[in-house]
Amino acid sequence: MNPAGSPDVTPYDALLVLSFGGPEKPDDVVPFLANVTRGRGIPRERLAQVGEHYFLFGGRSPINDQNRALIKALERDFADQGIELPVYFGNRNWEPYLADTLATMTADGVRRALVFTTSAYSSWSSCRQYRENLFDAVAETPGAPRLDRLRQYYNHPGFLEPVVDACLAALAELPENGDTARLVFVTHSIPTEMARTSGAPDEAHAQPRGAYVKQHRSAVDEVARRVKAATGRAHRHDLVYCSRSGAPSTPWLEPDVNDHLADLATDGVGRVVLVPIGFVSDHMEVIYDLDTEAMATAERLGIKATRAATAGVDPRFVAMVRDLVLERAAAERGEEPERPALGSLPAGPDVCGAGCCPNPRGPRPALCGADS
Repeated sequence: MNPAGSPDVTPYDALLVLSFGGPEKPDDVVPFLANVTRGRGIPRERLAQVGEHYFLFGGRSPINDQNRALIKALERDFADQGIELPVYFGNRNWEPYLADTLATMTADGVRRALVFTTSAYSSWSSCRQYRENLFDAVAETPGAPRLDRLRQYYNHPGFLEPVVDACLAALAELPENGDTARLVFVTHSIPTEMARTSGAPDEAHAQPRGAYVKQHRSAVDEVARRVKAATGRAHRHDLVYCSRSGAPSTPWLEPDVNDHLADLATDGVGRVVLVPIGFVSDHMEVIYDLDTEAMATAERLGIKATRAATAGVDPRFVAMVRDLVLERAAAERGEEPERPALGSLPAGPDVCGAGCCPNPRGPRPALCGADS
């Protein structure tokens, strides 16, 4: 039961923040990368080469600290709203590992929990893989709580409105308030086949096939539209990709942000705002791929570039998580809550469709879906 006058989160008694994980000291880097690439047969020497990105920042990824800051902000927000819901933290690839966190939750008597993943879009690597990890962790945890995942939030106002304001702030850093600047929206590249099969096979489903790119384009167009409304200027904008990995023979989503900057320079574009639309906070892909590599490319090409902030712990983003918790709790109680969404696509479903975002290596069981 919820205290009188406080928001009702029944039937849930905990929230789990589930993320990718990252190394926290130099000795962690290669073991972390081994976890990420397990089963792909990548030599340890190659992992050490890849790890050079982390060593540039002292062998420490920013992601765990960012998630801890988000959890503290959520705890403050919940307390301010009179919500008594403990927040737990688990990772796929590094400490605190998901299975260990689930064991702690079980020991604490948690019976039913919501899961918030730090990935806003739909694909195997950004959605279903987390659901597979949840299945595995529950399978190895006797008495584990029932877990329900919060819906995808790429088009939630609490995610997109901070992006709009970040674009406006970045434009203001450029000469003449960036009146001629190009908005270059950047997200993580994935294999083109994974992008094609993202979403559900049922075309009538709220998230049909090709969801990864469709969701990004909807978010990008909505942010650009709102920037135009705020500035009175229409900025040309593009969707590009970063962090490609894997065999060169495997097609991945393009163009790469650095190649795109070169094309813009050829076309005479001299001012650019890099907008990390695919990331909720300043992950390694942001601080290395954009702040380090892409900024160096822009400088070499003579482009004046600045980078828009990520949502991070913006109060609107924190409140979004709370709103998603209350939305899902109300739905589980049989109510019909509002499901806010911006852009051309509707709010995503609470439960992923059957066959949604299939594993490219073959079928694996996953929680929180119609085929769980």
